[in-house]
Amino acid sequence: MQRKAPGNTVEALLRAAAGPPDEIGALVDELTLETVVPLVIDEIVSRCAPPSGVTATLVLELRRGEGRSEHTFSFDGGELEVTAGRAGDPGALVRFEIADLVTALYGPATRPSGTTRQVESLLTPPGRDPREDSYLMFQAQRPYAEAIQAVLSGCLSAPVSLDDLAVRFGSDKWGFLHWFTQHYAEHFRRLADEPVRLLEIGVGGYDDPTAGGASLRMWQRYFRRGLVYGLDIHDKSTIRGPRMRTIRGDQNDPEFLGRLAEELGPFDVVIDDGSHVNEHVSTSFDALFPHVREGGIYVIEDMHTSYWEGFGGGPPGSGVTGTSVERVKALLDGLNLLEYRSLDEHTPSMTERYVSGVHCYRNIAFVDKGLNTKDAPPPWIPREPV
Repeated sequence: MQRKAPGNTVEALLRAAAGPPDEIGALVDELTLETVVPLVIDEIVSRCAPPSGVTATLVLELRRGEGRSEHTFSFDGGELEVTAGRAGDPGALVRFEIADLVTALYGPATRPSGTTRQVESLLTPPGRDPREDSYLMFQAQRPYAEAIQAVLSGCLSAPVSLDDLAVRFGSDKWGFLHWFTQHYAEHFRRLADEPVRLLEIGVGGYDDPTAGGASLRMWQRYFRRGLVYGLDIHDKSTIRGPRMRTIRGDQNDPEFLGRLAEELGPFDVVIDDGSHVNEHVSTSFDALFPHVREGGIYVIEDMHTSYWEGFGGGPPGSGVTGTSVERVKALLDGLNLLEYRSLDEHTPSMTERYVSGVHCYRNIAFVDKGLNTKDAPPPWIPREPV
């Protein structure tokens, strides 16, 4: 099994940012500024959306005690280049205490952060008439304001729109092919500020090793405190991020999936956007659903292949069995097991015990993991119309 899991350092920062306020500072001191700063810079870059039509250069300064580290952010027409140190002629300075910034990046949204943030202009007035200087400086600072806001927006815990992220990163979960992000937003909202572990089957780009990863980048930005893993049959090891890694493997191999889940799970979210072959979908669900945490969600995308012969499906009434849609229908039956079967006669399966909700939309289903504890209707309720 080939994998590149997020490093222990990132996971340690995620845990510490959720702990007591002094914990993150102590961890930064232990790891050293030289170790933590590159990870923080990568995180900010992964979140930053460079404004189009803006050319500006600023310096991000990170401090811890007497230690200091600077990086130059150069914006140019929707592109961003980051270099270590102070380079060129920056027009603005953004300064953070590193522990405070890590809290802003990875701590709960309810925790105060950004308290040490400082923003300074490095522009020099032309030295003309004071009134003219004031006007010229205001105009000169406008692109820097956009650049500064782009950086700060990547540092703070403000909610982000999945629709916007899908467009930004080029995910087909929003657009003419699919309109899934509205459903994801509804079901993932309660997890958005949690330190989730997410596994998505299917990185995208087919056998091109450099193509794909759009939705993985979207999830990395949306779950700002989460770890994101992508599984693909092809080698996608070049697609990675500060909290995102890919694994090569077969979603139709239950033994491999079991080892994967033992090593990287339990998962809060599993998304099957893989081959869409009905047999593969069923194999993946059987192997991975037991490794979803209670309170987590398993998502099956592109269930239209249930009706396509080339993917092992067929239209209703064709006699084809084992499709994704049929599997979801069976989960609904299991959810309502006690309405039609006595536990004295039947030992519930894992899904009958731990599927607590099934939500279906066109071509996509969300399966909630939780104890199915509803009691059967009392015997005095009539089983026939009265």
